[in-house]
Amino acid sequence: MNQQLLDQLKASPQLPSLPAVALQALEMARQENANITEIADLISNDPALSSKILRTVNSSFYGLPKQVGTISHALVILGMQAVKTLALGFSLLTNLKGEAGDTFDHMTYWKRSIYSGVAGRLLARRLNVVQQEEVFLACLLADVGILVMHRVLGARYDDLFRCAQGDQERLLELCRKEFDLDHAVVSGMLAEHWQLPPILAHPIAQHHKPQEDDPALRPLVDIVYVAMMCGAVFAGSNPAADIARVRAEAGQRCQLKPDEFDALMTDIGNSTREVAALFEVNIGANRSYQDILDEANQTLIQMSLQSQMQVQEIRKENAHLQEAATIDGLTGVANRARFAAFLDEQFARAYKLQRPLALLFMDVDHFKRVNDTYGHQAGDEVLKRLGKLLKLAVRNIDLAARYGGEEFALVLAETDLNAGAQIADELRQAIAAERITFGGQPIPITASIGVAGTDRLRIFSSAQQLVNAADRAVYAAKQAGRNCVRLFRPKIQEMSTMGKAPSAKA
Repeated sequence: MNQQLLDQLKASPQLPSLPAVALQALEMARQENANITEIADLISNDPALSSKILRTVNSSFYGLPKQVGTISHALVILGMQAVKTLALGFSLLTNLKGEAGDTFDHMTYWKRSIYSGVAGRLLARRLNVVQQEEVFLACLLADVGILVMHRVLGARYDDLFRCAQGDQERLLELCRKEFDLDHAVVSGMLAEHWQLPPILAHPIAQHHKPQEDDPALRPLVDIVYVAMMCGAVFAGSNPAADIARVRAEAGQRCQLKPDEFDALMTDIGNSTREVAALFEVNIGANRSYQDILDEANQTLIQMSLQSQMQVQEIRKENAHLQEAATIDGLTGVANRARFAAFLDEQFARAYKLQRPLALLFMDVDHFKRVNDTYGHQAGDEVLKRLGKLLKLAVRNIDLAARYGGEEFALVLAETDLNAGAQIADELRQAIAAERITFGGQPIPITASIGVAGTDRLRIFSSAQQLVNAADRAVYAAKQAGRNCVRLFRPKIQEMSTMGKAPSAKA
């Protein structure tokens, strides 16, 4: 925590101060022998304050059976503590209202505060907590640190407030990152500076992180914490997430069942417009809880659909990445790593099931001459065209791969040596017939192909032996004059050899 900045805020002349009535009300709150006459006289000396209190206690929000005509009568009906709290709240709000020309978004601030205050009082009533007015006032003032940071830090703080878009948790995160201080700490500091009683100061300081040890104050702290989240549902920008969060907290801390929680939220939505008018606070549009709930459910549906789409996109992206990791970028056929893995799989299967497997190795004849004569770009074009031919030559159970440089390989599942030889010769003829031009010049191309196969017999004990055999067959094709196919055929006396591949016969 940035103690230096907190001290700066505390010492600032722009720190909100308590009006005279509030100071006297607090002083009376500390006196155990204060009587009704004294508090009534204090409030009655301020006609505007008296009028606000009487209008408030006579509103449907309080639901009194008879109209109250005097402050003394209100004190008898509601009790001294309730009226003192109302007096303190009204007098404080007078000092906290925004000044003309202030660009800060006061409506967003007060909208959440009023909704939270109403939520706190209604929740306290549902839980049969006596200190309903204290809860109301604590919720109303809980975010006062926001106003303090706005007044003292100005645009630096206002930018973060706008960026949070009504999300209090996001605002806390941004402020901690920027200032190493958040408005909850500042609210607690101001409550202490004003010497508010613990019944107000503790819930205010802990409204984002309840950690009260005093069992007498813990219920109030929990109620204010939950009520502030209720306010976020009506005033925040993400009601779907806010509803899910406060439902869980209301159930855990206040033992509210889901239907009880929904009933509470409906009451909050219905009551806040009247209370906002009593406090002369503009909260803008007053949507019902059902409207917000419908919107939240629609948002959740959209989020679910978006999540499914994102999963599909991730799968596609993973598939693309997987393909990129296994495909040769130039020719479009499998790369050597994919070839090695595929051949191991197919060899193990063929060996286990005693099924045929053919491997073709192919070298482009005199490829160095192509690069030297026509240039490396022409050589790349030749390799690309061969890649297309090879992909057309294989089935979906086979694999065409670039082994390296101008060397290619075909793994043909369920294919014996003779069938592999036929495919190899057809491929050789197709390559020779392919008309490749680059820069207007024709480039004649041929290939030497070697074929090796298991033919159901366990001639080879490893995939590498099969590779060595196909490689030796390619060498035999080159020695025979190129543009031809040669097969690897083991000598009869070497068929039982397992340690190394038998020799090739052209």
